Amino acid sequence: MSILQVKNVSKSFAGLRALNDVNLTVEEGHVHAIIGPNGAGKSTLLNCFVGRLEPDTGSVNFNGTSLLGLAPHQINQAGGCRVFQTPEIFGDLSLLENMQIPTLAKRDGAFRMNAWGRVDGQAEITEKAEHLLEDVGLIEKKDMKADYLSRGDKRRLELAMCLVQDPKLLLLDEPTAGMSRGDTNDTIELLKRIGERKITKIVIEHDMHVVFSLAHRISVMAQGTIIAEGAPQEIKGDQRVRDAYLGGAHL
Repeated sequence: MSILQVKNVSKSFAGLRALNDVNLTVEEGHVHAIIGPNGAGKSTLLNCFVGRLEPDTGSVNFNGTSLLGLAPHQINQAGGCRVFQTPEIFGDLSLLENMQIPTLAKRDGAFRMNAWGRVDGQAEITEKAEHLLEDVGLIEKKDMKADYLSRGDKRRLELAMCLVQDPKLLLLDEPTAGMSRGDTNDTIELLKRIGERKITKIVIEHDMHVVFSLAHRISVMAQGTIIAEGAPQEIKGDQRVRDAYLGGAHL
């Protein structure tokens, strides 16, 4: 069953067409990767999913509800959560405090600073936050300021901040960008473990090792449109993909 349906989506900026009649269907519980060269329109498309951009034409439906016109926080409340290219965390706060903010925002529909007075008496919030920090391997650092984390650990914290909200759809924009190979492999294993939760994931990624390790299905973008789609083995053998993505080289 599909959880996200994108139909005939186009988007232009100052006369330059960034997306051109994009159609995409994402199956529930699957990992769907979107790949393509820089400037192909991948991040623009993702921004149309999370309310940062509104398409000029077309429709985006999530779980049977149109996302057009919804603000990012409304899409988040509906079950869509995004991990950004550059980790978006609260550097001056501890890891545990970083986890409590999205937990409260999900519960209350918004986060307000006076909500801190309510946290101490609600052990279940702290317990859930600590459980997710343990899942991503950060529980020993829960009282550390987030600014002191390595890039890989900041990624894991941001991922945990998404997971604590119990999302239905997780959108990951280059989740291993800037990581060492060791951190990349650790992230692959973490995302595989998350797969056991049956959360649908859309992954934008340039690292083909990551893509082919995780994806059930791959869409390939070039010049604002999807030029190929299929299972990983189908994409590996598609000459159009080789030409557009790697100039004819083997994937």
